[in-house]
Amino acid sequence: MATCLVTGGAGFLGSHLCDELLQRKHRVICVDNLETGSLANIEHIRVPEFVHLNLDIIEPYFVDEPVDIVYHLASPASPIDYLRLPLHTLKVGSHGTHHTLGLAKKHRARFLIASTSEVYGDPKVHPQTEDYWGHVNPIGPRGVYDEAKRYAEALTMAYHRQQGVDTAIVRIFNTYGPRMRPHDGRAIPTFLRQALTDRPITVFGDGSQTRSFCYVDDLIRGIIALAESGEHYPVNVGNPNEFTLLELAETVLAVTGSRSEILHEALPTDDPQQRRPDITRARELLGWEPEVDLREGLRRTIEQSGADVLVGSAR
Repeated sequence: MATCLVTGGAGFLGSHLCDELLQRKHRVICVDNLETGSLANIEHIRVPEFVHLNLDIIEPYFVDEPVDIVYHLASPASPIDYLRLPLHTLKVGSHGTHHTLGLAKKHRARFLIASTSEVYGDPKVHPQTEDYWGHVNPIGPRGVYDEAKRYAEALTMAYHRQQGVDTAIVRIFNTYGPRMRPHDGRAIPTFLRQALTDRPITVFGDGSQTRSFCYVDDLIRGIIALAESGEHYPVNVGNPNEFTLLELAETVLAVTGSRSEILHEALPTDDPQQRRPDITRARELLGWEPEVDLREGLRRTIEQSGADVLVGSAR
């Protein structure tokens, strides 16, 4: 039984990761100060192999038992959060990553950092490959998140090269599934919330900008596969099937049977026009690729969440 430490373990992705690690018979230490995570995401876990530590990782922190793998997922990740918490987002990427890498070094643990497709910014290469350096605006409103993750990647590689820490970097593309917060500002929870209440679905611009959407179960499989590999350089994990946001809105309408109309609004600043992963490295190194298509993933999200949760009327 390996002991896994998951920062951000009470968040959307972190809680699903905790579930899967426990399913695989690992011990899990969840570290989360609940700034953007929620106890509701982990309240169903009632086994002795799981413990939650309410700690803020931007301050030094320690764990008094052996740790084999560190999954560093902690960070405000939605526009609502990082625009509300810009300095905290930067500190989690810098201080938090530094402290967590130090913990991994002390325990001689494998360290995986959850980076993001946002490191590519508004990409000029399509689809995005891991050797593309990106096109990011460091002083725009999204810069606090983009640059925090870019710095965290640089810090991770510095610890690997100078300190000998066994590190991995996963670049996560748009992911969805149960436990998304309905008001977190991202496309799928917003569209589902609007459709399930028959309110207008708000599409930014003309809706021609594209995204790829990976169901959370597929993503978690990819993250664990990378952590259990010997790879050190970044690996894209996401679904390469690309949809325009207008196509996404129409798919949500079809899956929900909603009577909502589609309403167009102004584009946010620095909103990427294209976002699609090249997952060649994930296929070759990990034998991984997504299995759940968009319609099936949306159906699972609705069934497992319940409409009251998705529209924000629960809790």
